[in-house]
Amino acid sequence: MRLAVFDDFRIGVVEGDTVLDVTDVVPAEFNDWPEQRVNWIIRHWASVSGQLASAGGTARPLAEVSLRAVNPAPPQVFAIPANYRAHLGEIGARSITKGGRTAREVGFFLKAAGSVSGAADGIELPAGSTRRFDHECELAVVMGSGGRNISREDAMQHVFGYSCLVDLTMRIEPGEHEEDRSLRKSFATFTPVGPWLVTADEIGDVDALQSRLSVNGEVRQKAVIADMIVGIAEAIELISSVVEIKPGDVIASGTPKGVGPVVPGDVLEIEIDGIGAMKLDIKEATPAPRPF
Repeated sequence: MRLAVFDDFRIGVVEGDTVLDVTDVVPAEFNDWPEQRVNWIIRHWASVSGQLASAGGTARPLAEVSLRAVNPAPPQVFAIPANYRAHLGEIGARSITKGGRTAREVGFFLKAAGSVSGAADGIELPAGSTRRFDHECELAVVMGSGGRNISREDAMQHVFGYSCLVDLTMRIEPGEHEEDRSLRKSFATFTPVGPWLVTADEIGDVDALQSRLSVNGEVRQKAVIADMIVGIAEAIELISSVVEIKPGDVIASGTPKGVGPVVPGDVLEIEIDGIGAMKLDIKEATPAPRPF
């Protein structure tokens, strides 16, 4: 099943180029905090999936709705750095991965949940900034069931589904330290996840999927998920050995080579086989009190 969040956080089932509004399946009490509807659906999937599949809501063309993040309010957002060998050389001496350290040695880091956005939001770069901002093409893993100390052998049973994710990053400058990674990656709209969420049962061999990212029509990144150093199951095992994973959590699984800059006016598109494509307009944000 393909689930979308659209307009004022309504829930839809995507069928072809239309989205079927199934919001009424979620209890009315969530009308007061609609961003949590997806978390409720994930937690109650066993009982609600059949209702979603047979729901008879209003169908609307996808072109006429505003697509939001596939989970607008993930409890936690984890990210796996240095997870493609061909990308390690791009990271260079500025990184804590200097010396060839991979995701297996470095571990994971956190992005602010408030940085998560959707296709309709675009990407907003800090106003007037002279810093460099880079795109990173990633597969998003959305967790269906949580827990601590999840074994690698059982990990894939905990996955709810997959989506496309762009990890935007403000690059460090000479004299700055890599330890501020979470700040540099947590501006609002710096974690677009979309265009919709494809449940795990719809994906055959996730390792066979290919990801692509282009800017203004120029392909910059392209990779097969199987090329990751730390696979999805190992990433889940690693994260859950440190902290409890919760239903609805998002894991950004790492980026391949080809990372490059974006500026206001650019159009970025990410696509992953079996999932779909998400187009994002790059623009300048409203000025903030602190310049970046």
